Amino acid sequence: MNRPLSLTVWIWLMTVVLVVAFTPFDPHLSEWAQGLPEEIVGFNRAITDIGTFAWMIYSSALLLLIAFVVRRSSARDTLRQRARAARNLSAYFLLTIGTASVLVHGLKFLIGRARPELLADYGPYSLTPFTGDTLFESFPSGHSTAAGAFFGAFAMVMPQLRPLFLLLALLVGISRVVVGAHYPSDVAAGLLLGLWVALMMAFVFARQGWLFKLGAAGWPVLRHVEHEAEERGAE
Repeated sequence: MNRPLSLTVWIWLMTVVLVVAFTPFDPHLSEWAQGLPEEIVGFNRAITDIGTFAWMIYSSALLLLIAFVVRRSSARDTLRQRARAARNLSAYFLLTIGTASVLVHGLKFLIGRARPELLADYGPYSLTPFTGDTLFESFPSGHSTAAGAFFGAFAMVMPQLRPLFLLLALLVGISRVVVGAHYPSDVAAGLLLGLWVALMMAFVFARQGWLFKLGAAGWPVLRHVEHEAEERGAE
């Protein structure tokens, strides 16, 4: 079985099901969430910008640069091996988050859904594509996509903590509804888009022998530093 294809079909079917299920209730859930007690709304305001692409991309790029420099300049084999693993890890995060950013912003521009703050004027189902105006870029949620990609990548790297990372992604997504930036269907689509990118990028890396390898079940599993060291002579 083609594992990436089957996962893609499964994730996109789930996305369609969730979007269709949430859409009729979007305006009611959005208004209810924004009417929660101020303590809850304040907490969500505090965590919502965790799902910002910029800091994720800049941090990953900086770590990639540092790992590259250490790898090239160090004379110690052990340090070079660890820097190589760090380089591959940073590259995985950078490419995952960068790809997710390109995809979600392209979809926002193409779809043009009005945000909840325009509910009174445009309703919850208004589509105005190609405006380039952020007020008409509600679907999918960019912060949710970033969180899905970021925490999805962590879930691939640290599978023993996978439930925790998926919960953190969900919390960021929910915060976008509570602060009035998105509808629930926007969040569901964004989270699954980000998760899908993290999964597909792991397959790409595994097939190249970078950071991951394909396990017995055809699923990307993390390579250890020792395995990375075996390949150092090929560089």
